[in-house]
Amino acid sequence: MAKERKQQVFTLAVEIGRKAGDGLPDGATGAALVVYASGVDEAEAVRETVAILKQADTAPLDVTGYGTLEEREAEGHEIPDEERALMARALDENAVIVAQVTPFTD
Repeated sequence: MAKERKQQVFTLAVEIGRKAGDGLPDGATGAALVVYASGVDEAEAVRETVAILKQADTAPLDVTGYGTLEEREAEGHEIPDEERALMARALDENAVIVAQVTPFTD
């Protein structure tokens, strides 16, 4: 019997471009998103994130993975309680949570 792979939460940075109906402010050329996404591996978390962002009428251009909570802690990242709570929620709900949106302007 195959061993069940455990869901984990990955921190992703996603760059999005402009698309009609994307909800970004006028004058923005795109945005950077900080996302917490659950998946059995980072590739699954990235696929789920891109699919959900496309459903939300955004145009994902690039995704950079920063690993799991444990991997980030091992690299010495300071992770505040608010971030930990969002990661726990992403895991509990098997969800993709956009934690931060930073619009780009020229």
